[in-house]
Amino acid sequence: MGFSQLKIPKICEQCGKPFEAKTVVTRFCGSACANKSGKEKKRQQKEAEKKQTILEQSAEKIAQMQTRPYISITEATILFGISKNTIHRLIKAGKVPAFNLGERLTRVSRKHLEEMFTAVEIPEEPKEKPMKLHYEIGECYTVTEVSVKYGVSPSTVENTIRRNSIPKRQVGNFVYVPKEQIDKIFGGK
Repeated sequence: MGFSQLKIPKICEQCGKPFEAKTVVTRFCGSACANKSGKEKKRQQKEAEKKQTILEQSAEKIAQMQTRPYISITEATILFGISKNTIHRLIKAGKVPAFNLGERLTRVSRKHLEEMFTAVEIPEEPKEKPMKLHYEIGECYTVTEVSVKYGVSPSTVENTIRRNSIPKRQVGNFVYVPKEQIDKIFGGK
């Protein structure tokens, strides 16, 4: 089996230097960069596994922290995912009540932090699914008819249709839009 004579210009994914690849799937300029990339990938996997085990081990501590009214700054960073500097700034500004019980024993109000850093709830399903309305051609205007009837340019009609999410239907060269919705919008003007 012969080798291709192609020389494909590429950039190494590890070091970022340009090189000429002999195949389309080549990602690195040499074996050294390929080895570095493999080692880095293994290191990232180990870090992710380590974080997961720490999270599993500290689940009980987190549950215990959530029941106390005052928590340490370190615990607050874990619970709310904010930096220590942010918490110190909020304490200095007086936005979060805190008590200093000694060196490295500052406690902050969990209740106030929860009010400031609550998670936004994302609904799982939309409340109402929009119904697709099917209109017959006899119940519709063309864009040209709308522009003539209401004395506006066709581009204004197109923009209004897009802005108000009016269903449109194209048959041949003509775009049809429902009369009742167009009359509601342009009739009130």
